[in-house]
Amino acid sequence: MQPFLYEGLVFRAFDDSDAENFAAAARESVDSAGQWMSWCNPAFSRQDALDWFQLCRVAFAAGSAHEFGAFPAATGEFLGGAGLNAINHEHLFCNLGYWVRQSAQRRGVALRSVRALARCAFNTLGMQRVEIVIASGNIPSAGVAHKSGAQFECVAQNRLQLHGVAVSASVFSILPWQVAFTG
Repeated sequence: MQPFLYEGLVFRAFDDSDAENFAAAARESVDSAGQWMSWCNPAFSRQDALDWFQLCRVAFAAGSAHEFGAFPAATGEFLGGAGLNAINHEHLFCNLGYWVRQSAQRRGVALRSVRALARCAFNTLGMQRVEIVIASGNIPSAGVAHKSGAQFECVAQNRLQLHGVAVSASVFSILPWQVAFTG
């Protein structure tokens, strides 16, 4: 998928040259994102980032995911990642995930990422439903989902694995007609 601009952010596939910045952002974000994302740990390395980028390329080629880095158009600084994954082509739905490096949090990056990728899911991929699945207790991410206009549907038991443990998760949905109302 080609890079695209939304509200001052460029969303593009990861390039190998992003690996060191990605790894530094992951290590910087252990206190905020690490409790919700098992991969975000103090030992996250450039090679871990390169391995992730390769998985992203394989998933893209298979049609099962579109993963993006988020960068401000003005500076090109790496702010975080967002993706459409677990794409179900039969029933036309997917998952939308996002994370923002600690130093860029509370600047609207996650909200703009959700809005941009929801539009991409509907307008480019032809999805009819986007889900945001958030581990119970992840109040900042749930706040982003609410603010984006996603509708809370349920708490699903044992929905996610976090640090090797099954945890409950809130399931939010966005439907095509909602993106017109979420700004």
